[in-house]
Amino acid sequence: MGQLEGRVAVVTGGSKGIGFASALRFAQEGAYVYLTGRGKEELDEAVARIGPRATGVRGDVTNLADLDRLFATVDADGRRIDVLFANAGGTTFGALADVTEEDYAYATGLNLRGSLFTVQKALPLLNDNASVVLATSTTGARGSAGVGLYAASKAAVRSLARTWANELKHRGIRVNALAPGATRTPALAAATPEGATPEEFRAMVAAPVPLGRVAEPEEQAAAALFLASDQSSYITGIELHVDGGINQI
Repeated sequence: MGQLEGRVAVVTGGSKGIGFASALRFAQEGAYVYLTGRGKEELDEAVARIGPRATGVRGDVTNLADLDRLFATVDADGRRIDVLFANAGGTTFGALADVTEEDYAYATGLNLRGSLFTVQKALPLLNDNASVVLATSTTGARGSAGVGLYAASKAAVRSLARTWANELKHRGIRVNALAPGATRTPALAAATPEGATPEEFRAMVAAPVPLGRVAEPEEQAAAALFLASDQSSYITGIELHVDGGINQI
């Protein structure tokens, strides 16, 4: 029997990267999974790859009506939520002197506002003793140049994990954060600077990592499963860094 047998999971940003790998792993462990994504073609492909244990709901976490529609779909199916992985997010780049209002609106809207209202709107459907996992980033605990706005938005989400762990403890709901390090995803490839190949960029990113490589999405999904399952039943309020040791050594 799988670690999530008979449970219901919701994964935002689940059509690719870490979100897809996590949705797939949750389904393989016995969960029925609802996943979201903004692109219809990518979302349909993700659902097809996962199979009969998945439903895709197209939407954007920055659009509150889309979030309402997501949870209305779960409710209409007569289901309640045991695992919520608020994974959807986006990276912004730019030094202090270059940050624009548009950059600020994008980073805070997608990473902070999106996470906040995803969890808030899920509350009526969350079962007691459910697990909430928030996607943060190792950058939130570092001072890496050029990603200050992104790092700040993810650090804010980490703060919310602490607060919500306290606010929801009376229902036995655990709230934890998953902080991935650099991972082989479409987002990492898209961040490749001009003049470099994705392979060269990955090698550059991996160079300071103690384990000498970037993570695979499946490794992040394994950590998400740990936080989602009873294997972490006495853990709440933490931020789990899955980063090859870069923030620890």
